[in-house]
Amino acid sequence: MATLPVYRWRLAPDGLATRRQLRAMGLRPGGQDVAAEVQRPRRRRGPLVAYLYRIDRAKPVRPMTPGRRAALEAAMRARRTCSNCRRDAGYCIPRSLGMCVPCSDLPAPPT
Repeated sequence: MATLPVYRWRLAPDGLATRRQLRAMGLRPGGQDVAAEVQRPRRRRGPLVAYLYRIDRAKPVRPMTPGRRAALEAAMRARRTCSNCRRDAGYCIPRSLGMCVPCSDLPAPPT
């Protein structure tokens, strides 16, 4: 496997974009392989890496269908529903707590 070209942060050539940049243009990678990567050095940890895709090979974003919208709404509703009190918390429940903040603040029942 050939190694990918690596560019420094903000020095990638024209014609390449990250996933977020493609999405802002209304595009998606569309199954193409990563064309290059851009690295931002950090002092204590390894570099931040972003993968770049060719803009000319990108495809338009698929439109949102009613079925896809319903599935997305159901998934987000499940992330907002507390497993303890079964109420919609109005925010995504932290996975570290596993329940809404008011339920996690209640004292544990004596055993």
